[in-house]
Amino acid sequence: MTGGGLLVAGTTSDAGKSVVTAGICRWLVRQGVKVAPFKAQNMSLNSFVTREGAEIGRAQAMQAQACRVEPTALMNPVLLKPGGEQSSQVVLMGKPVGELSARRYHGGRQERLLGTVLDCLAELRGTYDAVICEGAGSPAEINLRRTDIVNMGIARNAGLPVLVVGDIDRGGVFASFFGTVALLSREDQELVAGFLVNKFRGDVSLLEPGLDMLHDLTGRRTYGVLPFRHGLGIDEEDGLRVSLRGTVRESAVSSPVGEDVLRVAVCAVPLMSNFTDVDALAAEPGVVVRFVDRPEELADADLVVIPGTRGTVRALEWLRERGLADALVRRAAEQRPILGVCGGFQVLGEHIEDEVESRRGQVGGLGVLPVRVRFAREKTLTRPTGEALGEPVEGYEIHHGVAEVVGGDPFLDGCRVGQTWGTHWHGSLESDGFRRAFLREVAAAAGRRFVPAPDTSFAALREEQLDRLGDLIEQHADTDALWRLIESGAPQGLPFIPPGAPA
Repeated sequence: MTGGGLLVAGTTSDAGKSVVTAGICRWLVRQGVKVAPFKAQNMSLNSFVTREGAEIGRAQAMQAQACRVEPTALMNPVLLKPGGEQSSQVVLMGKPVGELSARRYHGGRQERLLGTVLDCLAELRGTYDAVICEGAGSPAEINLRRTDIVNMGIARNAGLPVLVVGDIDRGGVFASFFGTVALLSREDQELVAGFLVNKFRGDVSLLEPGLDMLHDLTGRRTYGVLPFRHGLGIDEEDGLRVSLRGTVRESAVSSPVGEDVLRVAVCAVPLMSNFTDVDALAAEPGVVVRFVDRPEELADADLVVIPGTRGTVRALEWLRERGLADALVRRAAEQRPILGVCGGFQVLGEHIEDEVESRRGQVGGLGVLPVRVRFAREKTLTRPTGEALGEPVEGYEIHHGVAEVVGGDPFLDGCRVGQTWGTHWHGSLESDGFRRAFLREVAAAAGRRFVPAPDTSFAALREEQLDRLGDLIEQHADTDALWRLIESGAPQGLPFIPPGAPA
């Protein structure tokens, strides 16, 4: 028997598809429904390693957590990791299979992946009561429809009803809803069941006349109006560009337990990957996290983090061009705390030999840590566990660079020299005891009277966040109607809205 299903599409990128998908998943699992997430094709530099050693988008790992199930490669069979404006690494079923330009990918390779994608979806639907699928971008990308395997392509082949999410905070949501439907073919339109408004501020009664008119124009109902909520910064779906200045990680900070706050500056390197590593720091009362791109912004930082990147050599060049490299070297000499994670760890080393990512050969690093890095063609994908600062630590590794550590003190398979720390482990700061021990060391080195909160649980905070998403769906969507969609598919007899897709 095949389980029910739903495709959550959006009028644009960042309309709220990931959040709505997670919210529906958490609502369903609280009703006793065995549910799984699915995204056929994801473009993201934020990824995660499953227990079987497969790389998938972090958003799908978060959605699996919303479902209270273990994430697997089936939930995100195709992951595209941008390496520049024109090309991406293609990760298929959790393993990299090569670099492709956008033209080559959409010129034939993408279509050939449809069978794999449909097989994964069918396996999930055979195992779970419901599968909530997330689309990508907009389903009305008419230039890409022929090769689409993530929006209407998957909906048509799997017979999935489609719910279109629109971000009303951006404005133009009615035009976006109508235009999205009107640019689809008749066959695609038959699966678009209706709409869901996201990020609404104000009195819903003022919106209702517009929703009634939208129903009259399209024959499709609105399944809910979700209010704007601060602090729902779940693991993000990024593309090539992520605006980091002023994002959720710079939101209001809880009062510190000690007398001082702790200031963390994160270098916003190009092709930044897994910047979600610093979310656990931002969750600590009294820790202020901001993203920076100028050397003067490091002056008052108690800790500087160099995050992961899909372009280590490019990140090195960027640090040097901006004057950040010199500032980091001075900072290390002054015994002021620096943490490098993955690519950020690699740039702190003596040199990098790269014939894989940048193909630039040997490039000098910042020379702060006694580490030599050689890029291997095979990617390391592991879930290590260990101990540091007397505390248990878990993490995950995603990298081509192989580090040879030739000195310093051991630190999470990397090393430490003075107050400069480097590791390939992502996610280590989510281990509560280790994070608190690390922050105590940073505070002592920085001369701050900062005290980590004794009871901050990052896992519990994440669960609370997912429950808030489930509450949004339960309280502000027509859940009975949503369940009918998931169980029975799109309503019959939905009208065609001209002009439809171009021939």
